Amino acid sequence: MNTNNNIRKMTINAILLALGALLHQITPALGFPMQPDFAIMLLIIIIYLNKDYKTTLISSIIIGIFTALTTKFPGGQVPNIIDKIITGNIIFFFFLATRDKVKENIKICIALPFGTAISGFTFLTSAFFLVGLPGEFIQLIIAVVLPAAILNLIIGTILYKIIVRSLAINKLKI
Repeated sequence: MNTNNNIRKMTINAILLALGALLHQITPALGFPMQPDFAIMLLIIIIYLNKDYKTTLISSIIIGIFTALTTKFPGGQVPNIIDKIITGNIIFFFFLATRDKVKENIKICIALPFGTAISGFTFLTSAFFLVGLPGEFIQLIIAVVLPAAILNLIIGTILYKIIVRSLAINKLKI
């Protein structure tokens, strides 16, 4: 890959990471304290589009730091970083394992809620051990993580289509 393609790839990824961080910050909670997780949506899309481990790891760390800085969960800074790194790795290997076995649209439709559930479960588990939880673990999974996974599936699929279409219209390829 030549230098111009590397710069283009890094620029697109930086824009998507910034968009994820911005939307994560400004999205209001739709119910106690459930909200779509734009940061994890865009992380999954970045992993899918790039298909390389180095980008996955760097993007996971960056989005983890961004979400740590903007978390609404008391003491949620470290759990945010932990969950994004673990989720990024699992999603990368999910895409690797399903490379030629599953249709592209199906793959992203599986990865969005699956990645959100992994992220939420990992976040709550690490928060439980590091700072405690404001409720019962299972109740938080049911009330927050599962609805967020469903929202991320719907919104993330639309966002993915918009991003892919925008890249195609502008003749950009990551």
